Amino acid sequence: MSYVLKKIHNFSRAERVAVGLVFFLLLNCVTLFAFQSIESKADEYLKAYVKMNRFSGSVLIAQNGEILLKKGYGMADLEHSVPNTPQTKFRIASLTKQFTAMAILQLQKKNLLNVNAPLSRYINDYPNGDKITIHHLLTHTSGIPNFTVATDKEARVRPMTLEMIIQKLKDQPLNFSPGEKFEYSNAGYYLLGHIIEKVTGSGYASVIKENIFEPLGMANSGYDYNHIILKNRAYGYRLEKGDLINAEYIHMANVHASGGLYSTVEDLYLWDRALYTERLIKRSSLEQMFTPFTKNYGYGWGIVTLFKRKMTGHNGDMEGFQTNITRFAEDDVCIIVLSNFGHTPIGKMSVDLAAILFGEEYQIPQRRQVEKIDPEIYDDYVGRYEINPNFSFIISREGGRLFCQPTGQNKLELFPESETKFFLKEVDAQITFVKDETNKVVKLLLCQSGREISASKIE
Repeated sequence: MSYVLKKIHNFSRAERVAVGLVFFLLLNCVTLFAFQSIESKADEYLKAYVKMNRFSGSVLIAQNGEILLKKGYGMADLEHSVPNTPQTKFRIASLTKQFTAMAILQLQKKNLLNVNAPLSRYINDYPNGDKITIHHLLTHTSGIPNFTVATDKEARVRPMTLEMIIQKLKDQPLNFSPGEKFEYSNAGYYLLGHIIEKVTGSGYASVIKENIFEPLGMANSGYDYNHIILKNRAYGYRLEKGDLINAEYIHMANVHASGGLYSTVEDLYLWDRALYTERLIKRSSLEQMFTPFTKNYGYGWGIVTLFKRKMTGHNGDMEGFQTNITRFAEDDVCIIVLSNFGHTPIGKMSVDLAAILFGEEYQIPQRRQVEKIDPEIYDDYVGRYEINPNFSFIISREGGRLFCQPTGQNKLELFPESETKFFLKEVDAQITFVKDETNKVVKLLLCQSGREISASKIE
């Protein structure tokens, strides 16, 4: 026994109570300091992105059931100067998929379906429907090509029934045999939405509301129909040539079970807390949801290792919105980021916020400076750079400006930081041109969200 403990042992009962109270207060002060430190660091980090015009939204960070940060940043409505708050409602895009998966598992719990059942049981004329199972749809291993409203001009603006969209899906041949590999496909979740409606006899929005949102008290979550008047709604924006503009219109009724829901950081935290319990489904079903099948994907969730910890999470990406929920269940940590900027680097931000929480390395984002260089050197960079046979970058010059156009995407201007390093303003990405020993450009390196990808110059 140490000297201090010996002295305490000789104290009277009243003195021991007093000393115990002092230790309790000191412990709580240390804990409070740790919370404030994390909050301060996270707030500093997020404000840096706000200053760079790359983030506007709401954030919630929690650990061990305690909320460390819950705050809004930027504007929910720029035209009327309405700020974002923790109560602001955002389109959560593909975070919708985890609720769709939960609804499927709830129906299985009631013995109304089985995830190993074939798609043909619910759509008898679907091509290869006898080979495609619900499990394949949940895990993006069905082989059905991806479908998004954003790339379908008709579905973007014209209200369509789910049956009309499914007919579009039927016309597409499979990319691979069901179960053969992973390929992210919103189409599978449209079909899951159809299965939910067919089994229950109710609309998808009603099923999610009655079986998930209402039981969990998620009163500020629902299906984001364009026509409804929704208090505290965030409006989506995107960056074009350095200026913020309104995001393109999407007819939300056509997004359905793949990405049609809205929510708040507060409601999504209620969702997080429920996933530690059996309030919605049994533990065995939760384990099924969070078990990676192929390419670290379970049922509506990605499952990976980050900072030597098991992480489950998902991103959402929709015109004018970027969303993410990250959970470290073994550490009881939840990080929720909802943004109404379509150009927010949501994945990198979520990783960096986790780094702040766990004491790992991260960097405060810095505004990049455009340097003046001789545009004549751009001719050396012009050409096609291939990552694989299906994806490449076209680098082109227009006068004194350099542009990059990825396969199937818009042309974006590159801004020089040096003679070989360039950055984009619309997205948080940088491109470096690499030369060989003869000073010939042979490839480019794309750095985005902390990842570096090489593309070889083909022509």
